[in-house]
Amino acid sequence: MRFRPLHDRVVVKRTDQEEKTAGGIIIPDTAKEKPMEGEVLAVGPGARGEDGKLHPLDVKAGDRVLFGKWSGTEVKLDGDDLLIMKESDIMGVLDAARAKRSKKAA
Repeated sequence: MRFRPLHDRVVVKRTDQEEKTAGGIIIPDTAKEKPMEGEVLAVGPGARGEDGKLHPLDVKAGDRVLFGKWSGTEVKLDGDDLLIMKESDIMGVLDAARAKRSKKAA
């Protein structure tokens, strides 16, 4: 990807949502909700504080994060549907063990 976000913005790619319910019912694409979990692809250098110093972001590329349902701006870059959002829109980072479990379930 040839896109570098500015300031405290991050680029996130949504993770694929499970296509079946726990009972085995297949959910069509039109009925699926957009997942609120994704992987950080790129981060900006950070935000400038009132003192003028650069404060680096807490997230980094490769982190699995949770974000609000209506967070970010949807864009299409290199054929991928991505989200550009401020770091403050991210609710938290999933730990590595949780991220591995969700990949195995997929």
